[in-house]
Amino acid sequence: MYFEQESEIEIFKTCFKTQRPLLLKGPTGCGKTQLVEHMAGHLERPLIKVACNEDTNSADLLGRYILKNGETVWQDGPVTRALKENALLYLDEIAEAREDVIVALHPLTDQRREIYLDKINVTLKAEREFMLVASYNPGYQQGAKELKPSTRQRFISFSMKYLPPEKEKDLLCTLTQIDSSMALQLVKFADKVRKMTEFPLKETISTRLLVNAALFIKEGMNPRLAGHVAIAEGLTDDPDLLRSLKELVNLNF
Repeated sequence: MYFEQESEIEIFKTCFKTQRPLLLKGPTGCGKTQLVEHMAGHLERPLIKVACNEDTNSADLLGRYILKNGETVWQDGPVTRALKENALLYLDEIAEAREDVIVALHPLTDQRREIYLDKINVTLKAEREFMLVASYNPGYQQGAKELKPSTRQRFISFSMKYLPPEKEKDLLCTLTQIDSSMALQLVKFADKVRKMTEFPLKETISTRLLVNAALFIKEGMNPRLAGHVAIAEGLTDDPDLLRSLKELVNLNF
């Protein structure tokens, strides 16, 4: 299920047709992964997802030699598998990856559309059905890494944000079967917190947190308790900030 915000589906389709890599930018839980999963189904391509982090190295993505049954054999990494399977490759939080990983992927993001596996001396070229999609959260996390311009300019970029309140309400109702009035109350609460500057949150309320709260309420949990455990607790560990968020939940529910 995916609710379109602007023109992201058209942009995604055009990138696929023109063999351009796509970079999705936006806050946590705004629908980046949901869009990729939706488009993989629409384009009828297998989807291979990689969650990048600072420990991810090029061998993790491309492949390595491993011991199997007493023999040394080559094992493909997710990037290599995606190329061989003509899949949609999704690199989540690409800015968190080490620089050597990003550099290793550069030939895949320009006109060459290929990867060289030096350990087995093989060059893999991408077919038309292969597509690279990456995502990251620019400026939404304190101290977050930023992509270098030389990397960012290799992608077609699209900025995503949270759905408008009416669409977000419809999404909650569709995903959780919660009552429309309660869904709207959750969305209005989230919209209020997202606009507040007095809370020094690293991340604000995502649609994902609202879905969790709605599921709990649908199961009969008191809305205040659902807001405490599914929203406030998921945003911070700071005791003072957590207390303030829970008080705000109590005032709104």
